[in-house]
Amino acid sequence: MKALEDLGVEYLFGYPGGVVLYIYDEIHKQKKIKHILVRHEQGATHMADGYARVTGKPGVVLVTSGPAATNTVTGLTTAMMDSVPIVCFTGQVPVQLIGNDAFQECDIVGITRTCTKHNYLVKDVKDLERIIHQAFYIATSGRPGPVLVDIPKDVSMAMTEYQGIKKVELRGYKPKKVPAQGPLEEAVELIFKSNKPVLYMGGGVVASGASGIVTEFADLLGIPVTMTLMGLGGFPGDNPLCLGMLGMHGGYWANMAMNNSDLLIALGPRFDDRVTGDLKKFAVHAKKIHLDIDASSIGKIVNVDIGLVGDAKEVVSKIVSLAKKDPERVRRYRNSLKPWKEQIQRWQKEHPLYYPQEIGGTLRPQYVIQKIYEATKGEAIITTDVGQHQMWTAQIYKFNGPRRWCTSGGLGTMGFGLPAAIGAQLAYPNDTVFCISGDGSIQMNIQELATAVQNKLPVKVAIINNFYLGMVRQWQQFFYERRYSESEMLAMPDFVKLAESYGAVGFLVKKPSEVETVLKESLKIKDRPVLIDFHVVKEENVMPMVPAGKGLDEMLLA
Repeated sequence: MKALEDLGVEYLFGYPGGVVLYIYDEIHKQKKIKHILVRHEQGATHMADGYARVTGKPGVVLVTSGPAATNTVTGLTTAMMDSVPIVCFTGQVPVQLIGNDAFQECDIVGITRTCTKHNYLVKDVKDLERIIHQAFYIATSGRPGPVLVDIPKDVSMAMTEYQGIKKVELRGYKPKKVPAQGPLEEAVELIFKSNKPVLYMGGGVVASGASGIVTEFADLLGIPVTMTLMGLGGFPGDNPLCLGMLGMHGGYWANMAMNNSDLLIALGPRFDDRVTGDLKKFAVHAKKIHLDIDASSIGKIVNVDIGLVGDAKEVVSKIVSLAKKDPERVRRYRNSLKPWKEQIQRWQKEHPLYYPQEIGGTLRPQYVIQKIYEATKGEAIITTDVGQHQMWTAQIYKFNGPRRWCTSGGLGTMGFGLPAAIGAQLAYPNDTVFCISGDGSIQMNIQELATAVQNKLPVKVAIINNFYLGMVRQWQQFFYERRYSESEMLAMPDFVKLAESYGAVGFLVKKPSEVETVLKESLKIKDRPVLIDFHVVKEENVMPMVPAGKGLDEMLLA
């Protein structure tokens, strides 16, 4: 506990059990670190994840052995895929019983080898302090990610002297922050030679705290910016240069810009298949610069002309400094991009995001999300689950700052939204936190409403309820001739009564005319969670859509 205190830990998200009771006894004796009792260990990992995404600090989890440890695997994999720093402590049977099929024994170190950045089994209490400090260093440095520390019961019971470690150094692990000067100068020359450049921004910009300098970079040279799902908020959504999200459900204009560009400046993306579509058709006319903190990501999926290994904030700062050395060249370059930006504006006018919403008609999901954006003035922390509601939120809600958007991008984890919102609300108790979920997703971890009630957290939950697993149904409509195999939710709980049974406030909204009033009421409630069940039109689709395996210019528009 002393090591965690020295590392600045505020919250432990956890669930007690037999082999960690000595640790829980120590938690009871101290007052500096608050323990949040969850209702399921998966919820603990997502809460730690949400806390980490909005603060940039590592989220910390503590659970017992066996099934508790395996329940963390989905959360750890979610964090691994999205590069989120988590340190997860699991209990283990005593050292002498490891390998003997003891009660609640499992090889969690072996199980999590591929879904953590690193993991440890502590066999001697004298190693515990060093390993804790190393775990936090590894989780937060270089490409962030989850680290697991497995602690046998007898190790947690043993005594040793606390050393007070101040600095961690690991042989063979030296994350590189800035590349050599030569590739940086080559990158700047390539930029100035381009006529149709696009900044293609991923989650690495948010993770490195580079949003400010990337905005300065784009504004300086006048380069249009598109973002991946994980990059949203890394560039202001209301900036005239912002093209919004690209990829499978990105804007028509953003995908056309990618396909017609002559230079992609990729800052911290991983060239996900939901972004690139058919790789053989992806940005074939463009030179490519790829910046990433992880050297193994460069050229892994797409061949690039210049690879820059380093921290996005540090590297983009160097590029901006190099560009600023010749203001007249910058001025000429900005003017030369005018025809390119006019072309993008024409694409925006040809195929804007559009949905009809008559006040007397059936409630449309896009309208609900637009009204949440207006009611919160674009300033809320938004978490989502996975599915249609996630894509509509990404399309409609304009994020003007980093670390206000929490969604499971890489793994696509249903059940992520509510616990992530709880972690975010604990980090920022005075901010509005909205979890936008689906009727399928919310039922995967709805038990965490009890955690929010117990901690008096005013998390808002908006269920976009179409009585279907919406994205599954959409794919079945387009690609399986409307054979809706097991995607309709025929038995649905009364979400209002369910919320009330937990001690939360529940609302039911069926008409467009009710949306604004209920949102306004929900924002007044400050001492407990609020759940709003929005009954929306059942067969609405997320458009545009690039079918899997197709090129970005092969979008379905309606």
